[in-house]
Amino acid sequence: MEFFPASFSIFYQFGNAFAFLVISCAGLAVIFGMMGIINLAHGEFIMCGAYVTASTARAGLPLPLAILCGTLTAALVGMVLERTIIRHLYHRPLDSIIATWGISLIATQAVLILLGPTMSGTGTPLGSMEVGERSYSIYRLALFASAVGLLGGLYLLFYRTRFGVIARATIQRPEMARALGVDTRRVYGLTFGLGAGLAGLAGGLYAPTMTMVPTMGATFIVESFVTVVVGGADIFVGAAPAAAILAVIKAALTAWYGQLFGQIGLLVAVIVVIRVMPGGLSAFIKRWQR
Repeated sequence: MEFFPASFSIFYQFGNAFAFLVISCAGLAVIFGMMGIINLAHGEFIMCGAYVTASTARAGLPLPLAILCGTLTAALVGMVLERTIIRHLYHRPLDSIIATWGISLIATQAVLILLGPTMSGTGTPLGSMEVGERSYSIYRLALFASAVGLLGGLYLLFYRTRFGVIARATIQRPEMARALGVDTRRVYGLTFGLGAGLAGLAGGLYAPTMTMVPTMGATFIVESFVTVVVGGADIFVGAAPAAAILAVIKAALTAWYGQLFGQIGLLVAVIVVIRVMPGGLSAFIKRWQR
């Protein structure tokens, strides 16, 4: 009888780490993997989604609708920034890094000045469940289900819809898509807005579990970049296995040695992958499939 609580605890820790990695990296993977833009303002889009979610939830909106508001707000902000700044920096990766870093600093300081150093959260919903002698948050299990659903939804969007076909064609062969009458600027704007919206979704989903501070995006961005680098350029092939492998490493090291060693394990893993597989897991998987 003691085997089931121990097994559930391992699964719970793995699911928690997997959900965090997938949800936090999805928006970054879309923008970097499909558009080649290294978005250092990713954490601030997450912060935007979290703040809007917390504000609207405290105003009386149900949490799912509050999360939707946070997602749409981040997507709208992303589309405005793409139109005014990012659009002029395509094929200029170093300039895009500096520009998004500047946006990150401006956003963090603006929120600090306007809203203060902290903001009241919403509290974790759904309560908890008892397994053996331990208590587990049901909302964390819902986050795991959300991560799996998010991966499935992105696959369907980019491989089973007209927008997905046009977006992939535009990003892979922009000149050909333009010659066929596709408004490539509009596609770029929508794709960047989608990535920003996914970041806002991450902030909205994790808003009930975190303290609202202007620098909260930093909690997500390191692990987001690690997951994207390990997964490689093709987010649909590499993201899920990368998140699963890193989740096992993080959960195991955190359980045995503490959270600090879990973070160190992720960084060591990305160093090994860059050395052995410079193209990430997606390049290795595609080469193996051939």
